[in-house]
Amino acid sequence: MKKLKTIKKKQSGRDVWGHVAVRHQGGEHKRYLRKIDFKRDKISIKGKVVSIEYDPNRTCDIALVQYQDGEKRYILAPGSLKLNDTVVSGPEADVRVGNSLPLSRIPIGTFVHNIELVPGKGGQMARAAGTSAMVAAHENGYVHLRLPSKEIRRVRADGFATIGTLGNVEWKNEVFGKAGRKRHMGIRPTVRGVAQNPRSHPHGGGEGRSGIGMPSPKTYAGRKAVGKTRKKKKYSDKYIIQRRKK
Repeated sequence: MKKLKTIKKKQSGRDVWGHVAVRHQGGEHKRYLRKIDFKRDKISIKGKVVSIEYDPNRTCDIALVQYQDGEKRYILAPGSLKLNDTVVSGPEADVRVGNSLPLSRIPIGTFVHNIELVPGKGGQMARAAGTSAMVAAHENGYVHLRLPSKEIRRVRADGFATIGTLGNVEWKNEVFGKAGRKRHMGIRPTVRGVAQNPRSHPHGGGEGRSGIGMPSPKTYAGRKAVGKTRKKKKYSDKYIIQRRKK
């Protein structure tokens, strides 16, 4: 769909001054950016799935939906969504794969994806291939979700989520095969810290094959790399009921 595609601008991990802000990025193949409807705000307007397409910018497939008013939009494609299926958004929509509803209207035990953290902002959670979250409970304007990481978290009940589990489940078993494929994806090589010099990495330096030379591994910036690395006073702590399992 030409109107929904724009050429993706290459950043290569650089900031506005051209300095490397994110390492190991650059040199990706030219690609188009598909405009995805994460908000699903066409309330009570039925749409028909006219195609299931590949998107190089994400791990799951996308579906092109044509609505009754003539507009076309891309949405994330659940695994069991097929051509000519009908999808609809809104509080009165049926609990069926591909439909988008407020979390307050979704029964306990239902698997959902594309979950809004802030109502009206668009889905932010469970958007990768094969992922979904399960509605575990309803409580005082919040819904408890069991996330793919097994973490149980509170999310506002008036936020929207889409029914079903995203497709392309076998993505996690994909073998890239060669370095060139990673370069086409825009991923540059990663060098081990112990192979660098001491100016470049805390693990660097030493004669011959040396270990990291410190009690616990560090990142290249000197921060802790293993163990409890989560911020002690993170804003989302109050929403987490049960932490993810190690």
